[in-house]
This record gives sequence, structure tokens and C-alpha cells, in this order.
Amino acid sequence: MRTSGILMPISSLPSPFGIGTMGNEAKKFITYLKKAGQTYWQILPICPTSYGDSPYQSFSSFAGNPYFIDLEYLLKDGLLTQEELSDYEWGDNERYVDYGVIYENRYNLLNNASIRFRENIPKKYIEFCNKEKEWLDDYALFMALKDANDGSAWFEWDDKYKFREKKALEEAKEEYEDSIEFYKILQYLFRKQWDALKKYANKNDIQIIGDIPIYVSADSADVWSNPNEFYLDENLEMIEVAGCPPDAFSEDGQLWGNPLFRWDVMKKNNYSWWVKRIRAMSEMYNIIRIDHFRGFDSYYAIPAKDSTAKNGKWKKGPGMDLFNTLKEELGELPIIVEDLGYLTQSVKDLLKESGFPGMKVLQFAFDDINGNEYLPHFYNKDCVVYTGTHDNDTILGWLEDAPEETVDFVNNYFNLTKKEGYNWGVIRGAMSSVADTCIITMQDIIGLGKEARMNIPSTLGKNWKWRAIPEDFSLSSRNKLLKYTKMYGRLNKAFVKTEIKNKKEA
Repeated sequence: MRTSGILMPISSLPSPFGIGTMGNEAKKFITYLKKAGQTYWQILPICPTSYGDSPYQSFSSFAGNPYFIDLEYLLKDGLLTQEELSDYEWGDNERYVDYGVIYENRYNLLNNASIRFRENIPKKYIEFCNKEKEWLDDYALFMALKDANDGSAWFEWDDKYKFREKKALEEAKEEYEDSIEFYKILQYLFRKQWDALKKYANKNDIQIIGDIPIYVSADSADVWSNPNEFYLDENLEMIEVAGCPPDAFSEDGQLWGNPLFRWDVMKKNNYSWWVKRIRAMSEMYNIIRIDHFRGFDSYYAIPAKDSTAKNGKWKKGPGMDLFNTLKEELGELPIIVEDLGYLTQSVKDLLKESGFPGMKVLQFAFDDINGNEYLPHFYNKDCVVYTGTHDNDTILGWLEDAPEETVDFVNNYFNLTKKEGYNWGVIRGAMSSVADTCIITMQDIIGLGKEARMNIPSTLGKNWKWRAIPEDFSLSSRNKLLKYTKMYGRLNKAFVKTEIKNKKEA
């Protein structure tokens, strides 16, 4: 079935409170998707962010980002007052998230909400804590200890906490009981709002594609509570870390710094950590997109002490053994995999054997005039085409900076015109491809330039900030998207049924 959707991070939704949330603006966006005939809303990871604000570096693979808890919903629930909402400023530019301001102010309000929440704890909160106990208890304790240690990473804590001495942890649970409860309440409030949003989306025939990184942050509850599953030495320091080798785009390669998995240990445990993770994510999302798929075939291991990725080595990953286990434990799962970059034959074989659709990004298609596999005429149906991803510039920003020969190639290939809009010409090219699924970034639908780029890999300070404003979701852009969606046979099934019904009743 041919379908399409929009990539739009929750953080980028309009909001009077500095960052997008799971509130009314998220519902309005779902309505926009529905009326544009779309099937999917793809988002970025929604876990709590750490230093650098990247959703791909989180304190937990299982927890939700408290920044996305909608404050107006808390007001309606009697957990905040209007005066409290008016007490804070959330930045001076509605186009960008000011993470410094958010960090300083958000938790003050959430703490007020948690105090009122404790006055009348609902039964559903107890049920949530019991159901999610396996990850929630460690996460809440981890965050409480992090606060008690001035935000320092767990591997810098006193040894009794670092090495998880049983007596020390029991004492910490008593000493930091209030803080632990606070973090559990935040996760309950997040999940309550998330479940309601997902239900609303599905009721309106919109499926949510959730994004999960292959790796986890070194400073995370995942690593702290499961050190044997990661490539650490006897002092719990990383031996080798993740990244990418040098290439035409980066002379030193990319040094991500994430701890690597001990796949041999995970195999002996029947990949239980991965089974738990994918089970949790399959409950959160309708479809899962897994980042850096090639790391399951072979992964790049860099000495932890190195300052560049030059001296890394490729090592063998778990391959189909992991995915066969996931299938045995969880059944067939709707998964999209990020298979971008240089792919060896073994990675291609793994993709084929897994049966998961991979990704085609149009911005990667025009570097080689002699034939690039990202060009639409090379596609097969079982793939997902993107105009760009969170790591790409917008279409207009890309065309502005690309070499002249690349721009000429794009113009001729898609027959771009100023009248149609260069961004819309590329969107048309993606929509018209044979790929079963087409995902367009919201910035490209709006027609924004490089100022709206979400992330420049291997940089810090300016990323993950872009936000839309209400005026961006115009009737004209929605109707134009609907026109191309209909033209190329990608309309949501429910939308088609409604159209047929309306014609019969007319």
C-alpha cells in the first residue's frame, strides 16, 4: 500500500511554553495530517535529553522527556495554577527552543505539580509504577542520585553508588525518597499524556513512527543498572566507544562516544535487554524506526581514550540472531531501519533477510551523475523515501549550498520551477517514486531554509532548536500536500473511504 507522512519532532510544535508538548498543538497537528490525507506522523526520540539536548543522547531508553508534558493539561488537572504559568518566561524567540531557560524553569513548575499530585495519588499511578517497575525504579533512583551529585555522571559518583553496592542503594532509596517519587510522578504524567495523544492519533487514522537510537548514552540509567551488558572495564570505564570512520565528509570520522554492547553477553541472556526495549517501544509507537542499522551487522569500535575516530576497527555484530530472537519473543514487528551511508554486501544481505524496509534520502542522490542508488529510478517498492532527515539541511538550504552541477542535476531531474516552488518540486519527486512509503520533513512543506535545520552532526550548541509557529500550518500548504498525496496514490485509506462515502451521499 502506498502511503506518506510528515517528520515533525514534538519539540518543534508550536507552544507558548518554549518547547512543543503533547497538548492541544499536537492534536491540531494530527488534524493537519488527517486533512492532508497523510498516514504517518514520524517523530524523533522522546526520551529525556542530557548535555547537548540531543534526543539521541538520553538518560534512559525507556523514560519520557518531562519537557513534553503539557503545562495547560496540568492546569486543567488542578496540578498547576494560572499564576504559576504566568510566572516564567520561556525565551525571546518563538522559532527556537532556549534549552537553558527550559532547564532552569521547567522543573520548578513540575515540582509544584508533583506536590499537588501527592495530595491525592490515583490508583492508576500505583498500577503504572508496578507495571513499569523493572526500568522505572532504577531510572528514578539514578536521577535522584544525579541531582544529589550536582548533575555529575554516574561513573563520577562515590564507588558505593557507582558499583551499586546493595546497602548503599537501599540507604539512598530512603534518603532520597522524595526525589525518587518526583521522577516517578513525572513519568506517570508523561505516559498519561502520551497514551492519550497516541490514542487520539490512532482514532484519527494517523500512525506514529517512533525513532530509537541503536546506542545509549554513557551517562544513562541503562548503562548504570546493566553494566555487564556494555563494553566496560573492571572500573566501569568504557574500553571502546561507538562512531563512524573517516570519509569524504569528515577527515577524522565521527566520535559518538557511546558505550558499545557486549553482544556475547547479550546473546547468553537471550538479548533480554533488547527484548524489553523493543517491547516497550512497540507499546509506545505504531511503527519503530531503528537508527544505524548497519551496527547490527558490523560496528565501528574506537579506543575510548582517542580524540578522533581514525583508529577504530570494524567488529562483528549480532546479525539476524538478534532479530530472530525479537521475532520469537515479540512476533512480527513493524520496523523501518536506517541503512544510510556506505553499506557492505553483508549489511545489504542482513537488510534483505530481515525483511525490514530501508531508507532512501533524496539529498544523497545527486552526488554521482553516473548512477546513485538513492535516485528514485533505482528504487524498489519496499523502502521509505525521505526528502531529508533530522541530520540534513532543508531542501532550500541544501540547494542553496550544493555545488552548481548538483543543483543543475536536481533541477533537470525533477523539472523544478520557481512557480511550483523548488521545495515542492522535490517533494513531488519523492511522492511520485515507487517507494511504498514517503516521509516529508515539515520544514520542507513550509518551505524554510537553512535557518530551520534541526541538526548538524558532530556539532554542539545550535542543534535541536527549530520550532514551527501556528501560521506555518497553512491551508494552502495542507491542500498542496493533499494534491500530491492524492495524485500519486498515497492517500490514507480512511481518507479515501470518507471521500467515497461523501460522494455517495452528495
